[in-house]
Amino acid sequence: MDNLLSIVTFIPALAAAILGIFLRGDDAAAQRNAKWLALIATSVTFLVSLFILAQFDPADTGFQFVEEREWLMGLTYKMGVDGISVLFVMLTTFMMPLVIAASWEVTTRVKEYMIAFLILETLMLGVFMALDLVLFYLFFEAGLIPMFLIIGIWGGKNRIYASFKFFLYTFLGSVLMLVAMVAMYSDAGTTDIPTLMRHSFGSETFSVLGIQIVGGLQTLLFLAFFASFAVKMPMWPVHTWLPDAHVQAPTAGSVVLAAILLKMGGYGFLRFSLPMFPVGADVLTPLVLWMSVIAIVYTSLVALVQEDMKKLIAYSSVAHMGYVTMGIFAANQQGIDGAIFQMLSHGFISGALFLCVGVIYDRMHTREIDAYGGLVNRMPAYALIFMFFTMANVGLPGTSGFIGEFLTLMGIFQVNTWVAAVATTGVILSAAYALWLYRRVVFGDLIKESLKTISDMTRREKAIFAPLIVMTLWLGVYPSVVTDIIGPSVEALIQNYDMALADGASATQVAHAE
Repeated sequence: MDNLLSIVTFIPALAAAILGIFLRGDDAAAQRNAKWLALIATSVTFLVSLFILAQFDPADTGFQFVEEREWLMGLTYKMGVDGISVLFVMLTTFMMPLVIAASWEVTTRVKEYMIAFLILETLMLGVFMALDLVLFYLFFEAGLIPMFLIIGIWGGKNRIYASFKFFLYTFLGSVLMLVAMVAMYSDAGTTDIPTLMRHSFGSETFSVLGIQIVGGLQTLLFLAFFASFAVKMPMWPVHTWLPDAHVQAPTAGSVVLAAILLKMGGYGFLRFSLPMFPVGADVLTPLVLWMSVIAIVYTSLVALVQEDMKKLIAYSSVAHMGYVTMGIFAANQQGIDGAIFQMLSHGFISGALFLCVGVIYDRMHTREIDAYGGLVNRMPAYALIFMFFTMANVGLPGTSGFIGEFLTLMGIFQVNTWVAAVATTGVILSAAYALWLYRRVVFGDLIKESLKTISDMTRREKAIFAPLIVMTLWLGVYPSVVTDIIGPSVEALIQNYDMALADGASATQVAHAE
């Protein structure tokens, strides 16, 4: 089918336009219509995206379903997916109907709320499909706007502070990326991403203000992109915007942040940093690995002392993203396979954990851990589902969380045993904070009067969790459903990376000989 990627990308935007133009009023009927239209649009987007997965050929390591046409002012509109990006497209389209269904309790500015999420879906899909630098940058940056509004309008009492902090952190990081893109265009003469992946940027060492830049232009370009993607992940020490954004965002906003938006940083490393700047990546790999380890250990310890459930899960997300960056920069098959698997798995598990918080927040309007206790006595179904995703977050064998962590640790062990040893302590710490949270919220006697009339999960809430449970178990028991799709593309990425490093080393030797 021609233009399949564009159809999938712009169905939500079309629904947002219909909502904005034709839906009038803010009465109960209008609110209900806005919710149903958004749910239908995101569901149709997911169903159409299944055609992409069904027709995708994992053995082909190039880009598939490529669409290319002239666009504005000589720029090119080019879209395509490969084995690395196609599953992020599926993750996005899979999660969005659940996000909309979880927003059924929203009663203020419902039309605008749904429009913001629909536009955000289009922009997130565009990031994973764009094959032109300018197009990628537009999608990447424009996604900040609806998320900024979602936090700033429908968030908690400190929402303005959190939304501006989110916006400024992520936007300032991307300014350097824009400068790097201009430098790449002047060096390569094109903004075409597949062409740039084959282009050899300069890697000769030079000095600036007496400082030796090992890896030359590649190192500088790598650092510029790293500034943007590290904030997006987010990596330590530029992670501080995430706990504030999570705590203040509405439940659906937290789910999108954790499940999809954070993955753009990891995807950026795989799409740009490793294939385009291999020498720069190799030079800075030790730094990235130790930053990842610090993130895993430090944020796990910080999670242990949190009193707000959302903040605890937010710090848990930073720790899990540490495994992702560690796996990516191991630059071997197990490491990168594990990193991609971890990103997909984390999308389901962390999204579900934020939904678990949302379930009891809707009833009690507090996220303070001390406000709960003994919920198993009144909410057995909730206790069971919360336990399942707590165990998955810890990395229990049989769940998808185990596969991602195990593969990344296998990959990094081949590169640096000290990094692997320290990172493994994160598995123990994650069990500590996750089980500590679960025990305080769910177990114990039901003492607090306010909890004695709390009701268990509704059918709608159980229906939202069902597909997340299925995916977490399916990927945990049958991980090859993911690794078979990503494997050939990852193998091609690693081969090209190793060849580029070898070419860079030989060029350096020739330069020294002369």
